[in-house]
Amino acid sequence: MATILEIGNLIFLGLVLLIPLTNPLTSVALFLSLSGDMSEEERHHQAKMASFYVFLILVLSFVGGEVVMSTFGISIPGLRIAGGLIVAYIGFRMLFPAPIAPAAERDSADERPKVVKPSTRNIAFVPLAMPSTAGPGTIAMVISAASSWHQSGTPGPWVIYTVLILTSLIVSLILWISLRSSDVIMKAVGKHGIEAISRVMGFLLVCMGVQFVINGVLEIIRTYPTLLPH
Repeated sequence: MATILEIGNLIFLGLVLLIPLTNPLTSVALFLSLSGDMSEEERHHQAKMASFYVFLILVLSFVGGEVVMSTFGISIPGLRIAGGLIVAYIGFRMLFPAPIAPAAERDSADERPKVVKPSTRNIAFVPLAMPSTAGPGTIAMVISAASSWHQSGTPGPWVIYTVLILTSLIVSLILWISLRSSDVIMKAVGKHGIEAISRVMGFLLVCMGVQFVINGVLEIIRTYPTLLPH
């Protein structure tokens, strides 16, 4: 009974820490702005895959994130700055979208119109799962939690891995439910509303990306004060 209570408390603590960092509402706004031209079936598939990827990212970050970062010499500030650049790039593309290609092009041989079918975009991993949901802050927090547990060794391995699986699963389910509910929002706001959301979300993503970079630079200054000129 005590073990079950401990698991419940740790899951609650993990959700309290992860939900504000993952911020499913931000992912919903991004999903709306990027999936406006998709069919309902495609949107549902992207929502399911994004939730699955978030689950994998959280689990793999805890299990092997510290090893991967130390192997490739990646620091937490470097992770934050790289994530910020990705977020800002996505934001710029949403704020200043490329002109839409014509729906048909002339065939030089017979002059008949040849319809160009747009390829289905995969937005589940980038940017929905990473860096929108499981971004640099989330990954850094998970890796930091794994490092603290490895140093202390308590609670036991089976308890902490049970908490990890259940917490990651709950976060993924929350994201999936949030993304699936976007159908209602999409029908309510219409095409022009989606375009407006896309522009606003692009601007916010640029701001978020710049802030990620600023946080990474500040962390470098705090971590390596000897690099500053005296």
